[in-house]
Amino acid sequence: MGQGPEFGLVDLEEVDTPGDEWEEIDVSETDADRIARKRDRKFEQFEERIKDADQFKVEQSVFDDATLAALYKLVQDGYVDAFGGPLSTGKEANVYLAQGDDREVAVKIYRINASNFRQMRDYLEGDPRFEGLGGKKKDVVLAWTKKELANLRRAQAAGVRVPEPIATERNVLVMEYIGTDDGRAKRLGEVQIENPQTAYEVMREYMRRLYSAGLIHGDLSEYNVVFDADEGQLVLIDLGQAVTVHHPNSREFLERDCRNVASFFSRQGLEVAEDDLLEFVTNPEPDPSRD
Repeated sequence: MGQGPEFGLVDLEEVDTPGDEWEEIDVSETDADRIARKRDRKFEQFEERIKDADQFKVEQSVFDDATLAALYKLVQDGYVDAFGGPLSTGKEANVYLAQGDDREVAVKIYRINASNFRQMRDYLEGDPRFEGLGGKKKDVVLAWTKKELANLRRAQAAGVRVPEPIATERNVLVMEYIGTDDGRAKRLGEVQIENPQTAYEVMREYMRRLYSAGLIHGDLSEYNVVFDADEGQLVLIDLGQAVTVHHPNSREFLERDCRNVASFFSRQGLEVAEDDLLEFVTNPEPDPSRD
């Protein structure tokens, strides 16, 4: 992995640092739901084109009418001009390359019938942003999608390098594509790290900035960090499960993140203690999860 200046840490003087307040997230009917219900001729033509596209034929289960309507709305609003092939597929979501207004973007489509639906609820229940959320799968997945958008915005405002969030519609999230013409950016565990000490210092600073902004990643490891070779930066990804410090399991999630990060960099030859990392992340600010 090449070494950029401090792996591209953002100057905190150039960003707005949010506190640990939270945003209300609305999961009521979306424009996509109304489009799918109305089913005018233009939408039906778009639906047929998508269903016939080679890159989508093997993933028909992902594209119910309302999801197709969400893609249609994002196209109509100018966030997406054309769709490319899949960047990744998983039980929870598929990510596709697409052409945006003036650049390539990543389009993440969450499955309404996600196989780890119960795990999603574990992260949502107790998050004050989702109090009163019902038990419908659709509502949970829509909340999760909007939660990832909100988490990305907060992380970005706190000076953490993440994919720039662009737009969301129902269960579809459009964000910055991190990669090159040769493919997606490599995960931290897939690259040869030339300077583990610098990479570790960037990682722990990212974790502290998130914590100061009231967020904990909740699934942080070498698999949820990529290296942007063009900019020489580490980029945190997959913030859908990130919780506020007020979540009842926030301390457990933070300790697990610290354990994963410490374990990875220990394997890179550094002397990294999980407890020292935890202290760095949570100090000098008091730990609001213990209030």
